[in-house]
Amino acid sequence: MTKTKLSPIIAGTMNWGLWDKKLTTKEMENMIQLCIENSITTFDHADIYGSYTTEAEFGKAFAASNIAREKMQLISKCGIQHTQGRDNKVKHYEYSKDYIIWSVENSLRNLQTDYLDVLLLHRPSPLMQADEIAEAVTRLQSEGKIIDFGLSNFTASQTELIRQKIDVSYNQVQFSATHFEPMLDGSFDYMQLHNIRPMSWNPLGTVFREDIEQTRRLKMLLAKLVAKYHLGADTILLSWILRHPAKVIPIAGTVNVARIQALMKAVELTLDKEDWFAIWSESMGEKVP
Repeated sequence: MTKTKLSPIIAGTMNWGLWDKKLTTKEMENMIQLCIENSITTFDHADIYGSYTTEAEFGKAFAASNIAREKMQLISKCGIQHTQGRDNKVKHYEYSKDYIIWSVENSLRNLQTDYLDVLLLHRPSPLMQADEIAEAVTRLQSEGKIIDFGLSNFTASQTELIRQKIDVSYNQVQFSATHFEPMLDGSFDYMQLHNIRPMSWNPLGTVFREDIEQTRRLKMLLAKLVAKYHLGADTILLSWILRHPAKVIPIAGTVNVARIQALMKAVELTLDKEDWFAIWSESMGEKVP
């Protein structure tokens, strides 16, 4: 069971720094303020973002903002060993007890905080040992350095392997109108059975990034739904995710002011059931089975 209360939509920081927008400290501070003012109080990080630089940049902005720590929730991930930003010859995964503890403590220093609300293991490793992971998480929780623990991109069976040794509260997976496999392959069923809250990365899918038959069909339908609900297409796509009974929390990576201000409208909107199924049908290119 989760101990943390996250905002209904999470701000994703992956593109805030070196990897894309290259926000200055002041711009990042303004972005944090804007999110919180619009009830988006949870921020999703990973140690590798910006080739291991974005957490520290966020930490500087957070310190400059003078925002009380209890007004926000911080998520971070560890485990991916990149060849950029660290002295690794081959990209790989590391989940030894000592490494997990070191990585969390390093993230805390970078983020300028005493604790993470949620720690996630970024991607499953064939070499991960559940006992060792559980030992690290237990110690970090007992020391107050993390509150909740979860996973990212883990299948149901991989999650069960870890859950046998330590409580798992979250699993961050790819889920959107154009990538809906988690609701069909048993992932969301498993999470509901075990009180694991899904988070959705890339919640808008490829609708606005690819010009293919699937996205053309969806855009035609979305144009009609925009006229019906008087809301943006991105808001409608987020509402589609929020309608699922697994209580998925979308992670929105936008730094567009108007879009951030409109994000929570997705929480207030309940799509008509037939509109929900219409989006799924247009994505598949066929009627519901």
